[in-house]
Amino acid sequence: MKAGPSQEEIRRHNLGTLLRHVHIGGSMSRAVLAERMGLNRSTILGLVSELGSVGLVREELPRETGRAGRPSLVVRPESERVYVLAFDVGVDRLATARIGLGGVFLDHRRIPVHPDDRSAGKVAKVLADSALDMVSNARRGTYCVGIAAAVRGMVRRPDGLVRAAPYLGWEDEEFGEDLMHRLSLGLPVSVGNEASLGALAEHLRGAGAGCQDLVYLHGDIGIGGGVITSGQLLGGDGGYGGEIGHMIVNPRDGRLCGCGARGCLEAEAGERALLEAAQRDPSATGREAVRAVVEAADRGDITARAALHHVGDWLGIGVATLVNVLNPRTVIFGGTLREVFLGSAAQIRSRINRLALAASRENLRLRVGELGDDAVLIGAAEHAFSEILVGPLETLARAGA
Repeated sequence: MKAGPSQEEIRRHNLGTLLRHVHIGGSMSRAVLAERMGLNRSTILGLVSELGSVGLVREELPRETGRAGRPSLVVRPESERVYVLAFDVGVDRLATARIGLGGVFLDHRRIPVHPDDRSAGKVAKVLADSALDMVSNARRGTYCVGIAAAVRGMVRRPDGLVRAAPYLGWEDEEFGEDLMHRLSLGLPVSVGNEASLGALAEHLRGAGAGCQDLVYLHGDIGIGGGVITSGQLLGGDGGYGGEIGHMIVNPRDGRLCGCGARGCLEAEAGERALLEAAQRDPSATGREAVRAVVEAADRGDITARAALHHVGDWLGIGVATLVNVLNPRTVIFGGTLREVFLGSAAQIRSRINRLALAASRENLRLRVGELGDDAVLIGAAEHAFSEILVGPLETLARAGA
């Protein structure tokens, strides 16, 4: 007969669960925590006291109650006691952040990247220098408990090897290991796909909060995707799940994709397809170029409108296929696809209504991302926080606190 969990294991689980509630949900009373966790108030008091004694949470009066009488104390995360380092490796810019419990940005920097400086080694050096400067400016008595980086490419699980990042020119790069050695903080660096981490961020803190089944589409120079199913990020056998941009939507007459196939969603509805259809300068790429097309369409530019409608048709075909296969409750458009969706929603909805099964789309919601350009960075931070949200006291001890 298999023994059940020990009291110590239960306590450890409850400490992590309580910390996760206030990390994601923000300030809440002990009564609310007791209800959500299914525990009595005296147990919650003990857990709050233990986490408070090591500086991970604190109790205070709520800032605004709107009620008469003495308000109840609320438990909130100590945002500056522990933090993580998060990195976003884009094609034309890098981003670094020091983010505290509760998702609070403590330091945040964006760094433009020249095409000649996209090698994995150069990127790792720039990110490490930026992060170490942020760490040196952190308040004394604070601790880094996790590090994660998001890369626009295929990342192998569990070792974080970047198998292919075509727009960066990377192949089989041990980027996480290189970055870890340059940082020398005694912590491993987790590496993940940017769209998968963007999906995680929107699921926890953005347009998909509370939704257990969603698809996230991220537009950059290409199209990435992330899938949340039953509340969990879909990874696949090797960690390559969610490569939605390489779903074939136009096999007969499709455009050539960077992956070597023809008719991928990325090739038909990505940045290059939009700019070409809008008859824009092919050298004028990037987020601002996409937004310029959307703004021109808003002003009545016929060519720009036609380009958005054309791309919207292909996006709608892709989303309809995803709806039939995955049956998500919500589809979220992030990155540059946020603006593209707003300019081509009618075409996208029309294709979904024609091509998706009625039962699969009857409760479907189409949303734009709420986290803006920081979605991927926030997702990397949430990934980095995962260890302390499982074992708070053990993680603090390893950090030297």
